[in-house]
Amino acid sequence: MAGEVLDALKPRPGGRYADGTLGGAGHAANILAASSPTGWLSGCDRDGVAVEAAQKRLAEKFAGRFEIRRGNFSEMAEWITEKSCDGVILDLGVSSPQLDSAERGFSFQNEGPLDMRMDDRQKLTAVDLVNDSGAEELAKIFWEFGGERESRRFAKAIVHDRAQRKFETTKQLSELIERLAPRHGKKSHPATKVFQALRIAVNDEIGSLKRGLEAAVKILKPGGRLAVITFHSLEDRIVKEFGREKTRDYTFSGEVDVPELRQPRKPKMKWVNRKAILPGEVELKENPRSRSAQLRILEKI
Repeated sequence: MAGEVLDALKPRPGGRYADGTLGGAGHAANILAASSPTGWLSGCDRDGVAVEAAQKRLAEKFAGRFEIRRGNFSEMAEWITEKSCDGVILDLGVSSPQLDSAERGFSFQNEGPLDMRMDDRQKLTAVDLVNDSGAEELAKIFWEFGGERESRRFAKAIVHDRAQRKFETTKQLSELIERLAPRHGKKSHPATKVFQALRIAVNDEIGSLKRGLEAAVKILKPGGRLAVITFHSLEDRIVKEFGREKTRDYTFSGEVDVPELRQPRKPKMKWVNRKAILPGEVELKENPRSRSAQLRILEKI
């Protein structure tokens, strides 16, 4: 959704921007090109391979106009000056290079170790979760982060099978799930939601997203825009709730919004588009993985 992100952020010469999920540096390169010759970009990614590739790609055309650090976008406000950015982009989820690298263990389509770490400096891996978590904990992960209806049955089967042999590869896990829930001609693999849930849990993606959204607000200038691309309903729900809270003209105490207990306040942000922007037909043909993408845009007041 490169064009849609540029339309959202409207990069200009002299502007300052942040890309919290560099990946292949596609958005970063587009922003720097659109803000030439004096635009500046601060970028980060948890993945050391992505950081190295982004450094190399951007240096070819935009040397002296960017700073890249390895780290979680939830930490952006620790090194990017408060109220300094005209735009922030967060393109969430796993990248294509990560999915396509069997040794990273993100995909059930390639045989590889059950790893799933976006940052290989981190200790916790999918092997640890699958082999050390109890059935109830696994079922909770599969349900809350994957929406897997068979979460309990899958969790119990994993606990049963690992007593005979430790789970170490993506193929071991995906084959177990497929035995329990045969495809019967369905396009989607039955292990899709389990793998998604484990990846989210291993990388604390939900916690990072919540902290990262708050960090983005801190580094944005008034009038600056935040563009967030999500790839599943759990992420999108968090972004929508964040937007609702920041665009309200009141606060309330407690967990329930009771009109009588509301206290007036000035909203901190406003929606640029009420509905999510979806990928167009051309992008869907060129990049089928974008089919579940949703772009939401907020502007700081």
